[in-house]
Amino acid sequence: MHNYNDVHRRLPPAVVYGDNGTPLLSWRVLILPFVEQKELYDEFKLDESWDSPHNILLLSKIPEVYKPPARRARTMPPHHTVVHVFIGEGTAFEEGRAIRLTSDFPDGTSNTILVVEGGPPVPWTKPEEIPFDPALPLPNLFNLFGDTLRIAFADGSVRRFGPEISEQTLRGAITRTGHEIAR
Repeated sequence: MHNYNDVHRRLPPAVVYGDNGTPLLSWRVLILPFVEQKELYDEFKLDESWDSPHNILLLSKIPEVYKPPARRARTMPPHHTVVHVFIGEGTAFEEGRAIRLTSDFPDGTSNTILVVEGGPPVPWTKPEEIPFDPALPLPNLFNLFGDTLRIAFADGSVRRFGPEISEQTLRGAITRTGHEIAR
């Protein structure tokens, strides 16, 4: 994410949209060149949906970085991931905004979630993320690891949280603009 931001002067959009507004691909495809997967990136037709006849053939080439740990892989459908971003107002992936590290993080990059390893499994190229609405309940994020949630923060750090993390702390860390501090 940091390398993408350095090159493009913004974080990747959570969803790549077609000219007609149709969701095509996930951010996970856009950052492939930055996770040593440039050749795979070049195979994608970025103007086609994730499940187009061409792009669906690439689903089986899921990079290691998106795979679940081997002991958990058998509990998920093939070529699926639980590596997600939160989308919604105030998140690092707010729809319609070009979000920049670090200038668009008033809460601080060490207090704001970029990526979470949790939530529902999805095909890794599919543009389906975790919606965040402060008025709605949070989804179950602990479904893969049971008692551990792995989170990558906007400063590049990765931390593990147990189920004792308060909902208030988690909600605060999801937003970059709420003036909360993750503990």
